[in-house]
Amino acid sequence: MGQEPGASSAPVTEPRDPAEIRQDIETTRHELGETVEALAHKADVKAQAKAKVDEVKGRVADKRTESLHRVREATPASAGHAALAVSVKAREHPVPLGIAGAAIAGFVLGRLSARR
Repeated sequence: MGQEPGASSAPVTEPRDPAEIRQDIETTRHELGETVEALAHKADVKAQAKAKVDEVKGRVADKRTESLHRVREATPASAGHAALAVSVKAREHPVPLGIAGAAIAGFVLGRLSARR
């Protein structure tokens, strides 16, 4: 309605220098190349999945470190001392520890043979 039939909607420009036109073409090609590269990156599912896995691994490692620090802070020093004392006693008196180990092994073997 507002345009006459056959009229072009392209803006009317003055004739340009061929060098200027070539420069515009090169600029457009460069911009198009960047757009294609960005679209290819978005469509690369494997790379996106790997990036997501790496991100999750990093978060898990951070949580692990944080949890380890919390456990160390929450564990009383006496628990560490008690474990050390038990270890020292076992080294000083290996016979009772060996007897206890043999008893446990015998119990386990007895249970396994009873199942058959």
